[in-house]
Formats: sequence, C-alpha cells, structure tokens
Amino acid sequence: MTDHHQPTRGRPRVALVTCAGLPDLDPDDRLVLAPLAAAGIEATAAVWDDGTVDWAGYDLVVLRSPWDYMLRHAEFVAWADTVPRLANPADVVRWNTDKRYLAELSAAGVPTVPTSWIAPGEQWTPPTSHGEYVVKPAVSAGSRDTGRYDLADPDHRELAAAHVRRLTDAGRHVMVQPYLTAVDTAGETALLHLAGPDGLRFSHAIRKGPILTGPDRGVDGLYRAEEITPRTATPEQLAVAGRTLAAVPGGTDRLLYARVDLIPGPDGEPVLVELELTEPSLFVGYADGAPERLAEAIRHHLSG
Repeated sequence: MTDHHQPTRGRPRVALVTCAGLPDLDPDDRLVLAPLAAAGIEATAAVWDDGTVDWAGYDLVVLRSPWDYMLRHAEFVAWADTVPRLANPADVVRWNTDKRYLAELSAAGVPTVPTSWIAPGEQWTPPTSHGEYVVKPAVSAGSRDTGRYDLADPDHRELAAAHVRRLTDAGRHVMVQPYLTAVDTAGETALLHLAGPDGLRFSHAIRKGPILTGPDRGVDGLYRAEEITPRTATPEQLAVAGRTLAAVPGGTDRLLYARVDLIPGPDGEPVLVELELTEPSLFVGYADGAPERLAEAIRHHLSG
C-alpha cells in the first residue's frame, strides 16, 4: 500500500498546517488551494499535533493556522524543530512566537509601541499616569487573554493588576503597552509580503478595525472576530515595514511570508505593533491576485 504522506512522483505535495479547531483550514487559507492545483501542486490540510502525520513525506510544510499553540508554546516550538522543509523555519518560529522580539526590533531602530515587560514572579503596579493601556501575554494570538484598561478608573486599575497577576501566576511573561487611540479611527494596517525570485516583496494591505473594547473577559473560540477591509499602503508605512523586515535575524530570503502590523503613533507616524512570521492570517481574499501570489510564493519555495 502506498503511504499517502509520501510525495507523488512529479507532483509536489504541500502540507498546510492548521489546528484541530480548523481541520479544513481557515476560509481565507482555502483560497490558495485552486491556484496551487492549477500549478500542479497537491496541497492538503494537516493538524500540527496529529501524531499520525509523516511530516517528512511532504515536499514543503507551510504554517497557516495552528492557532491553539499559545498555552502549549514549548511543545509547539519543539514540534517545529522536528519538521523538515518548514516555512517559515523553526528558528523563526522560536523567535517570533514570543513577542519579546519587539524589544530587539526597537533596539535595532524600528519604531515600536513602547512596552513594559513583566516576568513570572515580578510584581507590577499600574503606572500613576492616567490613560488607557493594553495588557496581554508575550505568547498570544487572536487577542486572547488581552484587555484594554482605563487607568483613570479605579476599577480598571484593579482589573489590570489582577490580569497581570493571573498571567504571571500561570508562568507567562506579560507585556503592557499604552493604547494608541488612533486605532479607533484609522484602524490597524497590515502589510502582507510574499516570497518571490528576488526575496520578499509587498503584496497587499488591509485595514483591521478596533477589537479591544475593555478589560479581558475571556473569549470563546480561537480568535476574536475582526472587521477587515482592503487598504492602500502609504509610502511611510512601506518604509517602516522595510526597516522592520531588514532587522529580522537571519534575513528574509528564507521567509515564505511576512505580515507587518502598524498603527499611527501619537505623532501620526506609523509604529510597529507586531511582526507576524509564524501563523498570520494573510487576508488573500481581500486583494485581487493575492491567492495566486501566495501559490507562486509556495512554488518558489518548492523550487528553491
């Protein structure tokens, strides 16, 4: 009997990695299946923690929606280390799934949201300055375990402190950032980059509307629903995205994709919120030709 995980001669096989909660992939990810098939590439969904999958049997393993890894981070990173031909590579996964990479990018001159970091066992007192702040774990996705607090409100101050304690008591590193109010009007801009013969190149951009409305009350499912619309990137945003990608350890030539999330800072200039190199939504359904460009990026990695 032929092992269905073994590559078929002359027809490359690609695993699109997901989680048990999305066994058939996120709907946006499914848009790449037809252009891959048209290019003669067989792509199938595979759950990252499914012990029956022979990852070595694929010509390329592409991380897409393994969005349940947050509370199993060490296990997920260890799994990535075992997967040959993983995109993006395992060392990138290790670096990028812990948002403390933002401190490295800031030190490299990338404009980022000012961030305070609290390690497990450390005490945190809300700053005396009033204003809104965001509390979230350093390892997170989909805005899970994330809250927005108005520190002028005594109840919010107590809730923010309790949120930090809850996370650090669970052994998680915590990040605290001022809430950038421009997200309520301008929204967040995600700039999507896909691989090509000359390296990563800008593909398209989208706008994400505000998500956080108050303290963390828990969230059902893998992620919070988002309001997504197409957006035209500005030269200033593209410049910050370029500076961000230039600071990625090991360079970007080996990356299949990258998503750079920006918000206007207090002076209106774009600042980095997150650099997504592991399992970002790529929003290919919001730009003409984007599914085909993603398929071409995968084909490029297969040929490389």
